[in-house]
Amino acid sequence: MDDKIAGKEAEPVAREPTKSDNLTEMLIEAIISGELLSGSKISEPELSRRYKVSRGPLREAMMRIETLGLIERSPHIGARVITLSETQLKEIYSVREALEVMAVRQACQHITSEELHSLKKLLTTHQQHIVDAKGASYFLQSGDFDFHYCVIKASRNQKLVSLLCDELYHLIRMYRTQFSRLRSSPKSALKEHFQIFDALCERDEDLAEMLMRRHIRRSQHLAQEFLVKNKECH
Repeated sequence: MDDKIAGKEAEPVAREPTKSDNLTEMLIEAIISGELLSGSKISEPELSRRYKVSRGPLREAMMRIETLGLIERSPHIGARVITLSETQLKEIYSVREALEVMAVRQACQHITSEELHSLKKLLTTHQQHIVDAKGASYFLQSGDFDFHYCVIKASRNQKLVSLLCDELYHLIRMYRTQFSRLRSSPKSALKEHFQIFDALCERDEDLAEMLMRRHIRRSQHLAQEFLVKNKECH
């Protein structure tokens, strides 16, 4: 009997990751980490050899990455990794600030005790990484290992989740990751995350908004500082 006729929805069938899916993730990480340099021309034959894939899955992966804004195409030049620029940085961070401030306010209303417990464990993991790295770096990971990602998810606002965790997420990660070397004190970033966490525990929307806004502006300032110094060097 058809499930819908029986009055119940069919269970969605989980799709196995394809070669193109896996390649997409590898290329995203290569761009975000700087392995594929900002502004560098993309050679399909070279990438095919490097990742041992045919041109079909590679082109499919490239199209997906282009929709994320990590690759740009121009006539007579072809595909390039996007160039990190001060103009784009300001645009991305202004949108990020507005949306993440909204997300943290809504997370104050909706975050569960279980999510707060998981967030505390996550920050403890980040703290241990800083100790192990002797204060040289912050723990920069994606998805459920990313403090900001978890806060956004806790907002329960699917439009915010879509905008920040799908459309803008990888661009934001690219700036955060490649400018993380400027973070003179990862302990300061961790302290700010713990302060935001405490505000979430208290359900204090105004305090959480103020702390998140200040935290993102500090991150933007460091990124702009890097761009200016990099421009001076060239």
